[in-house]
Amino acid sequence: MSAKAERLHLRLDPEQKALLEAASEATGSTLSTFVLAAATEAAAGVLADRRVFVLDEAEWQAFDKALDRPAAIVSGLPELLAAPTILDRDRPEAEG
Repeated sequence: MSAKAERLHLRLDPEQKALLEAASEATGSTLSTFVLAAATEAAAGVLADRRVFVLDEAEWQAFDKALDRPAAIVSGLPELLAAPTILDRDRPEAEG
């Protein structure tokens, strides 16, 4: 295991600290170890659906079939993407 060199500073109210301390004691870990493990697990959960998705066999077949379909031109999409947006209002090159 590599040495830990980074620090994360948190501000919390007394109730939050008491809750975290009670949970860390209940699991037999230090407060730092408990908070780091819980935060790391929560972060992995948040990112999981952005990296991995699971399909059953029928869903996989439908997904695979959709990937094999040739690209189609969606009516009006090229014009929509080429048109200036509300974010372009203040840019001189978008006028005219």
